[in-house]
Amino acid sequence: MISSTPRNEALFDRARQLMPGGVNSPVRAFGSVGGTPRFMVSAQGPYLTDADGNEYVDLVCSWGPALLGHAHPGVLEAVHAAVDRGLSFGASTPDEANLAAIVKERVSAVERVRMVSTGTEATMTAIRLARGFTGRNLVIKFAGCYHGHLDGLLAAAGSGLATLALPGSAGVTAATAAETLVLPYNDLGAVEAAFAKHGPNIAAVITEAAPANMGVVTPGPGFNEGLSRITTQHGALLILDEVLTGFRTGYSGYWGLTGGAAGAVEPWSPDLLTFGKVIGGGMPTAALGGRADVMDYLAPTGPVYQAGTLSGNPVAMAAGVATLTQATAEVYSYVDARSLELSAALTSALNAAGVDHSVQRAGNLFSLAFGTSANGVSNYEEAQAQETFRYPPFFHSMLDSGVYLPPSVFEAWFLSAAHDDTAMNRIFDALPAAAQAAAAAKAPVSLNV
Repeated sequence: MISSTPRNEALFDRARQLMPGGVNSPVRAFGSVGGTPRFMVSAQGPYLTDADGNEYVDLVCSWGPALLGHAHPGVLEAVHAAVDRGLSFGASTPDEANLAAIVKERVSAVERVRMVSTGTEATMTAIRLARGFTGRNLVIKFAGCYHGHLDGLLAAAGSGLATLALPGSAGVTAATAAETLVLPYNDLGAVEAAFAKHGPNIAAVITEAAPANMGVVTPGPGFNEGLSRITTQHGALLILDEVLTGFRTGYSGYWGLTGGAAGAVEPWSPDLLTFGKVIGGGMPTAALGGRADVMDYLAPTGPVYQAGTLSGNPVAMAAGVATLTQATAEVYSYVDARSLELSAALTSALNAAGVDHSVQRAGNLFSLAFGTSANGVSNYEEAQAQETFRYPPFFHSMLDSGVYLPPSVFEAWFLSAAHDDTAMNRIFDALPAAAQAAAAAKAPVSLNV
C-alpha cells in the first residue's frame, strides 16, 4: 500500500509556483480525480517509481509509447548510440527515411511520410494540407474527438447538426472556430446533412480512427467506411487520426484492424493519416502520411508550407525505428491477450460490487464508463452522461494499492509487452477494493431548486 507521499507533495507545491497549475500538460494535475499528482523519477518494464520511492504498476505507459515496456533494452541501446553521434544536426539523417519506410510497409494507405515533432503538429499540418489541396476552407470534426490543441479544432458544437462551431477554448477566435463543423460521433446522417449544406466548401473530415479521448468509443459498423465514401463523393479528404491508435492497437494501427488492410466488406482507405506516441518510442516525434498526390503538395515539392527545425530528430528517429522493429506480431498478440484478461477481471470485480458499468474497447485499448451498461457509450453526449463521480474513489483506491491508472475517466488504459504475471496479479489484487470504493461513491448534491 502507498501511504506516504511527502516528496511528491513538496514537488507539486514548488511546481505550482513555477508553471501554470504545476504541470506542462493539464491531465497530469489530477484535476478530475483530486489529490497530489505523482512525480515519476524512473520506469522499468511495467513499473513506475515516484519521487518518494513508491512503485506502481503502470497502466498509462506514457499514453501509449511504452508498448514494449519502459526502458526496453533494445530501444535504450539504439538511443544511446544515437546520442553518442550527436543530439541534432539541422540536416537530413538516414533514420528519417528508415522510419518512414517502416510506416509505409505497415500501413498500405501511406505512400509518403512527413516527420514532425508532436501529434498536434501532425494534425495541424494535415488540416492545412487538406485545405491547400482542395482549395476549400471548412473542416468537419466530431464532438469528443481530440486532435491536439490547434485553434481550429478546439471548437464546441453549435445548436444544429450542420451549424458552424463556437470557440471551445479561450484564445480561439470565433472566426477560426467558424471554419469547423462539429458533429455527433457515430452519426453518418449528420455527416450527410453537413455535406448537403456545406459540401462545396468542406476540405476534409477528421476523425480519430477509434476515439480514445472521451473514453474509448468503438466506431459503429461501417462508420469510418461511410466517412470515406462520403468524402470521396464530395471531393473532400478523410483524415484518420491514429496518434493514439497507430501501431498501438495493431501492427498497422486501427485502420489495419478494420479498414482495407483487414478485408472489410467494402475496403476503404483514408487520404491522410496522422501518427504519434508509439512512432517515437517515447521520444517527442509524430508524423503524417497518405496519398502521394496529396502529400506532394507539401513544400518543397508543393505550395503548402510546413517546416520544423527538430523534425526528424536523430535520437527520436532511432527510438522509433527500434520500437517499431521490435513491435512484432507476437508483441501485439500478447498485449491483446493481456488487455482482454484485464478488462474481464475489471468487469468481474465491478459486477461483484454491484457497480453498473461498461468496458469500452477498440483493439487492445479500453476504458471504463460507469452507469452505462444498458447501451454502452457511442458518442460524446453519452460519455458525458456517465456517473463520473465513481471514478475518483476508484482511481485513488488503485493508486493506494500501487496501480497507476489514467487520472481521468475519459482516457484509455494501456498495457505493454512487459506486463507479466507478477504485474497483472498486482492489478487483479487491487480491483475488488477499488470496485467497492466506486460502489460507495455518492453523486454530488445539486444546489438547483
